[in-house]
Amino acid sequence: MLIYSLPLGSNCEALGVYFWIEVLAVIFGLAYLFFLIQQNVICWIFGIIGSLLSIYLFYHSRLYSEAILYSYYVLMGGYGFYVWRRKSEDQSSLLLVISELKWLYHIVFLLVGSLMAWVMAWFFDTYTNADKPYLDAFTTIFSFLATYLEARKVVSAWLYWIVLNGVTVLLYFSKGLDIYAGLSVVYFIMSFVGYVRWKRSMA
Repeated sequence: MLIYSLPLGSNCEALGVYFWIEVLAVIFGLAYLFFLIQQNVICWIFGIIGSLLSIYLFYHSRLYSEAILYSYYVLMGGYGFYVWRRKSEDQSSLLLVISELKWLYHIVFLLVGSLMAWVMAWFFDTYTNADKPYLDAFTTIFSFLATYLEARKVVSAWLYWIVLNGVTVLLYFSKGLDIYAGLSVVYFIMSFVGYVRWKRSMA
């Protein structure tokens, strides 16, 4: 469970409210993942709601980097909903279909992403009291990238998520975020399912 930063005078009832908000965020997160694998555009609605709830929780937990990341998820949820609904001029088919990028693009992504993650980690490590800044920066930067690829229906987005979710499990467990760590375990397993389903659909 998240370790909440509650103001003076807070009580167990407030903790209970935060707990149920966290549970709802997890439920919406699972719904998002299920419909994403099915390529159902409604997935982005669940993703947006779950991310908004998570922003609230992370802010009150003083995990500001995570709050920023989930704010990005909200924005990408709106973008994903828009591009997934776009159709051809005669309205007969969707414009966006599952595709793959050439390996050269991924090399560029990895190099640029690693550089950005190092800069972010150096900043937080030097100027703040951030815990595990390099691991946190790695998951944050590449989550930005993987979410964008997901919104563009690039099948290799799932490969990024397999690595990211595996690392995130360790990060969340180390911070005592047990529910979110459990959700990341489910995400890790389902990322394999998503990759196989999207790969078959592309074929």
